[in-house]
Amino acid sequence: MKKKVLVSACLLGINCRYDGGHSYLNELENDDVDFYPVCPEESGGLGTPRPKAEMQDSAEDILSGNGKIVNINSKDVTKEFIQGAQLCLNTGIEAGAKFAILKSKSPSCGLGEVYDGSFKGKLQKGDGIFAHLCRKSGLSCISSDNISEIKKTVQKPKQS
Repeated sequence: MKKKVLVSACLLGINCRYDGGHSYLNELENDDVDFYPVCPEESGGLGTPRPKAEMQDSAEDILSGNGKIVNINSKDVTKEFIQGAQLCLNTGIEAGAKFAILKSKSPSCGLGEVYDGSFKGKLQKGDGIFAHLCRKSGLSCISSDNISEIKKTVQKPKQS
């Protein structure tokens, strides 16, 4: 049986990043895995390309209504990020995915570190909104920067 893996769509070469590009990873070329590509920002209605956005507070604060995500034009896009993250999480749950491979540093998909909200390229500890929801739901999450863990996750199971 194939592994079911939720994956940031940009990592599969889909042009859905904020700048209209992608972040393709060769390591995801595997016919033995059922990938479920998602883009929380597109799912939330933000479109591609879109103005760069950064979290102004932690994912937990944002999800509890005590924080926000704004784009570089100072527009509050919190609602769209949360709505898209929840829709994408539902996709993974309905598919029976146990893993999520997520784009590093993103305000949606970042794991362990995200941009700090200053739009100056500075990082801070924390998870993006979608990554936070994935972890809370019990999915095993892997950053796109962790190539060795990605290879282990998508490798073909050994035949016994």
